[in-house]
Amino acid sequence: MITSRNTAKAALWLILTFFSAASLWLLLEAEFLAITLILIYVGAVMVLFMFVIKMLDTDQSTLRAQFTRYLPLGIFVSIVVIVQMALVLNAGPFDLEVVGVPEKHGSSYSNITAIAEQLYTIYVYPFELAAILLLIAIIAAITLVHRNQINSKKQIISEQINVQAKDRMRFATINKDKVKESK
Repeated sequence: MITSRNTAKAALWLILTFFSAASLWLLLEAEFLAITLILIYVGAVMVLFMFVIKMLDTDQSTLRAQFTRYLPLGIFVSIVVIVQMALVLNAGPFDLEVVGVPEKHGSSYSNITAIAEQLYTIYVYPFELAAILLLIAIIAAITLVHRNQINSKKQIISEQINVQAKDRMRFATINKDKVKESK
């Protein structure tokens, strides 16, 4: 995904990455998290990404010109990621003797119940804080989109309240003679 030069293809590679992560969740017996990852990220977020990518219609020449500007930062981040991957792959604190093998659960085990117990007891305040932050982000996004719209229609509540019954409907009289003449 990272090495793809086409943004649409990079998004499709990201979908494959999500499916790979979901398969890891399945191997860890967390079926709910796996299906949630596929439904939410692949089904909603990636569709949104694809719409944004296609709507932006970026100019490739300006992107290539800015590539050299960010090259030192990109090299630094790449080195940090490679060092982190080497630490994980060399085991050490992540070895099976230290971490252990995930325990096998019986057929009556429900990972949804286990997640809910953790989420709504221990992590209830961070969960609510995340919900509030997402609500603020949604309101901010809507405000930014609609901040300078001159042609937008707005309600004037005082006019709506002061409307009389006679103003709501207009009766039109139809002259039968004119209708017959037009046929």
